[in-house]
Amino acid sequence: MATDLTLPDLVVLSLLGERPMHGYELNQELERREARDWAGISRPQVYYSIKKLAASGHVLRTGEGTSRAGPERQVFRLSAAGRRALSAALAREEWAVQRPPPPFLTWLCLSGNAQPEDRLRLLARRRAFLEAELAKERATLGEILADTGPMVAPAAQVVRLVIRQWEVELEWLAEVERSTSFGGPRTGPIAGGAPSPELGTQNSEPL
Repeated sequence: MATDLTLPDLVVLSLLGERPMHGYELNQELERREARDWAGISRPQVYYSIKKLAASGHVLRTGEGTSRAGPERQVFRLSAAGRRALSAALAREEWAVQRPPPPFLTWLCLSGNAQPEDRLRLLARRRAFLEAELAKERATLGEILADTGPMVAPAAQVVRLVIRQWEVELEWLAEVERSTSFGGPRTGPIAGGAPSPELGTQNSEPL
């Protein structure tokens, strides 16, 4: 069933929909496309998914490779059942309504309990991280646009979105740094309501 397919399963099915591959080649392709930035799939998960999808008939062994080879060297292709299951899984409503909380925002809402020097250090660390990621994504976009295949156009759109997100967050972070008084009292409680406009300004007992 489509609902039984995990995210690693869907990534494997999508790549095999482009061409037959063995497990090692799948992992190489994920590395080349930096897919783990958006899919969060590990090397062992690729092999586990291949084994699972082969057992369910979603992928089929080809005549390439040796029958005694493990999943890293056996070549698999997408079956008709696998293509239907992939299509059905990508039609689910939850793709459009997920909102996982970014850890940095969680930290910011709790940062009134951190030491002032630690708040300054972590804000600076976040800025350095964003700047490095922005540079990386801009380079990645150039590499994607130089590639070919059915995933190029959507991948480029994803990277463009990430670039915009990093740019917007850098602007927002500058506002946070300007508006936050790290030595003064906090203007309101954090728990149970919206974050205070003066986040990170108290020196109270820890939560």
